[in-house]
Amino acid sequence: MRQPDEIAPEATPDPDDEDSTAKQAAGRRSTLVSVAVNLGLTAAQVAAGVLAGSQALIADAIHSLSDLISDFVVLFASHHSQKGPDATHQYGHQRFENAASLVLGLLLLAVGVGMLWNAVLKLEHPEVIQPVKLIALWVALGALAAKELLFRYMLAVAERVRSSMLVANAWHARSDAASSLVVALGITGNVFGYRLLDPVAALIVGLMVTRMGWQFGWHALHDLMDRSVDEETVRAIHQTMQDTPGVRGVHDVKTRRMGDMILVDVHLEVDALASVRDGHDIALEARRRVMLRRDVLNVMTHVDPVDVTA
Repeated sequence: MRQPDEIAPEATPDPDDEDSTAKQAAGRRSTLVSVAVNLGLTAAQVAAGVLAGSQALIADAIHSLSDLISDFVVLFASHHSQKGPDATHQYGHQRFENAASLVLGLLLLAVGVGMLWNAVLKLEHPEVIQPVKLIALWVALGALAAKELLFRYMLAVAERVRSSMLVANAWHARSDAASSLVVALGITGNVFGYRLLDPVAALIVGLMVTRMGWQFGWHALHDLMDRSVDEETVRAIHQTMQDTPGVRGVHDVKTRRMGDMILVDVHLEVDALASVRDGHDIALEARRRVMLRRDVLNVMTHVDPVDVTA
């Protein structure tokens, strides 16, 4: 019995050098901007938090410090993910981005749990809560404005270069802006005599950071475990294959993430009376059409012969 022909992938062409370089440069530039902003904010928030006696502002400073660490993780991953295939990584190094997103998620989770712990301890002993000085409020409002502007800048860059890792880092900055808003409200309440609001604000910030860290980490973990892409993308790939001349049917379309790229495995049905060469050419044409998508890294096609009745 003749076995179905397995079509091995041809050598995948290197990504467009200009696009790849632009993506790496944009990612590095936005991350360096984030480093500069978070470095300044961390120093200002720690100084003002200690001087004004605000636990919430110090918690926000710790959050900003975690951003510095995450920024360096992103810089490291961005550099390595742009490397092409080699003998031991024959599909490239794009999963450095997934690994970096997982590290960012774990970092946020750890920071959030630590903030929750400190806030709960303070709430258990309200008698030690001191009134917060007004300078803390001005610093919190300044941090809020800076982080919101940073988020909008980083998200615009991430969407332009289509990097999930940079999107994750941008939303990390948005979580900072939200936490700074909560901190500002808590400090305002403390200034007006409601002293519990400062540690309550720190508690809310901790919950926000913990939730964000869980979401990023869980999403990245599933990508590293070869989670398939969304159904809409799978349907589009299926239809592209189905519309290829000579393809009688398509089944067993399987996808998985490789960084921001997609790997595809698919079975193509062709006329059993077609020659091996014709079946091969049909499969190559179907693969070529799918590879026109900028988010597809490689397609493995398997040809199944089917009887075509009149």
